[in-house]
Amino acid sequence: MAGASGEFFSCPDQNELIELPEGSELFVLPNRLPVGIEPETGEPALLDCDPYTGDTGIAAVAAFMSPAHTAVYTAAYQSQNKAPLLPLFAYTAVGWMDGKFWVAAFRSDQDIRQDTAGFDQDIINQRTAKKLKQHQDNRLIQHLGKCCLTYGCPAARNYFLGRWEAPLPSSPTCNASCVGCISLQPSGCCPSTQDRIRFTPTSREIAEIAIPHLEKAPRPVVSFGQGCEGEPLLQTPLLEQSIQLIRQQTDKGTINLNSNASLPDAVEKLAVVGLDSLRVSMNSARPAFHQRYYRPAGFSFQDVRRSIEVMKAAEKHVSLNYFVLPGFTDDPDEYDALCELIAATGPDLIQLRNLNMDPEQYRKAVQHTPKKPPMGMLRWLESLQAQFPALKFGYFNPYLNREE
Repeated sequence: MAGASGEFFSCPDQNELIELPEGSELFVLPNRLPVGIEPETGEPALLDCDPYTGDTGIAAVAAFMSPAHTAVYTAAYQSQNKAPLLPLFAYTAVGWMDGKFWVAAFRSDQDIRQDTAGFDQDIINQRTAKKLKQHQDNRLIQHLGKCCLTYGCPAARNYFLGRWEAPLPSSPTCNASCVGCISLQPSGCCPSTQDRIRFTPTSREIAEIAIPHLEKAPRPVVSFGQGCEGEPLLQTPLLEQSIQLIRQQTDKGTINLNSNASLPDAVEKLAVVGLDSLRVSMNSARPAFHQRYYRPAGFSFQDVRRSIEVMKAAEKHVSLNYFVLPGFTDDPDEYDALCELIAATGPDLIQLRNLNMDPEQYRKAVQHTPKKPPMGMLRWLESLQAQFPALKFGYFNPYLNREE
């Protein structure tokens, strides 16, 4: 088995492998030949036919892991002519040993909120149908019903199950054109993985979801900024009004915002009215690569940094939703830039989310040409933990119990 870090191929060590997590999927990668490691020499080798039958027409395989797992290597392959663009998923290296599939990855969060074993589809169907019938006039609840039943969104499923983190999508528009946007892609590109919300909900519709959830759910979190919407900061007056309405009724739970952090003045307003935590989506700590991925309209990486500083000045929680792509994330120059950002702005948590995008398309889009070999994802993580002992690492937005 080989794993890829950008254009570098390696044989994963035993400590870089885990059994394929329950709920993961296996993908065939069309027009991409698998790369393996020759046992005798340790050198990468291209496989262009079935070694048992001699048949051609084989293809590389990747794993799309279930939530709370982070890749150490991506799938190792060589693209052939006319290889189609891969859909917006993550492509982790996978192998076979002792009668089991193994992936080059680690569990990055022990929270079970999105584990496959915790979802019973019959119960989800029953509770979703009941709530949709009870709230036929709430467009946002109806929208989440589609997210739950059509797309299997784990956050929407948990909302209808009455537990943990519930989504509050609120913005049909965005001020960025991310190369890997999962809710809106130009015609002729790979399709987005879900439909973007087509309306702006009212504060009443938002509060009707948030207040009962915060009151009754265990370890409750409600989050603006979902994969099925644009940028929620463009709806700042609505978010202000919604947060005030929620906090007039309950002081329980955590109100979180997932955002590109493009508007620091808006972040400051939301912190004042009761926003508890901010999750900043970020592909890179280097401005040029951030610019090429987000393709922002009217904001810069400096605005993103300022939003973190504003939130921390208000003594609120900040997470970096740091998209992980082996070979880019653990580029030594990227590591240095991230360390500078952490030291300067003081985020509380890094969420280790896999980048959902064709790896070759991503490197081409951001124009990444590494000057040094990658560190390796486990060494990258260990180095950050040693340099910033107070910094936490995970996958999900945390529940913040303000009474603790």
